[in-house]
Amino acid sequence: MFYDEHKAEIDKLISRYPNSRGACLPLMWMAQNKYGYLSDEVLDEIAEILDLTLNDLEGVASFYTMYFRKPVGKYQIWVCRTLSCSMMGSGKILDHLKEKLGIEVGETTPDGRITLLCQECLAACGEGPVVQVNDKYHTFMTIEKVDKLLEDLSKDLIDQPSGEDQHA
Repeated sequence: MFYDEHKAEIDKLISRYPNSRGACLPLMWMAQNKYGYLSDEVLDEIAEILDLTLNDLEGVASFYTMYFRKPVGKYQIWVCRTLSCSMMGSGKILDHLKEKLGIEVGETTPDGRITLLCQECLAACGEGPVVQVNDKYHTFMTIEKVDKLLEDLSKDLIDQPSGEDQHA
């Protein structure tokens, strides 16, 4: 299914690496952009394409926070919780988001629009507290900026994720 739909692109990607294992990360990223997350079926197919085991891919998918093994919301809100962001108030921002969204970290709102996540470091220490929505950073966050961000998300005024068709 995945391979059949993207055969030329996948073959070109694999050809860039000295062995198939090298294409693991970008191929998983491609699949996630297509489907929104990496299902067991998709990982099985990628393992077959790359001549790897499912355990090989499970190890990669569980190591990197950028890969999702279950469906996530159209918008993923990541809150940085490293020391510098924590000192600037990321804990209060996280608590505010949990209260406003009615969910805990790792959960998705009942309407399927927003998944709340934490990241140990979003690598913008001088601009904290930092919140990332999909691929876009929002820096120097305050409770007021979070409320505006949530309002914009409710109106789809925030840039779509790179795989727009992945979430409906």
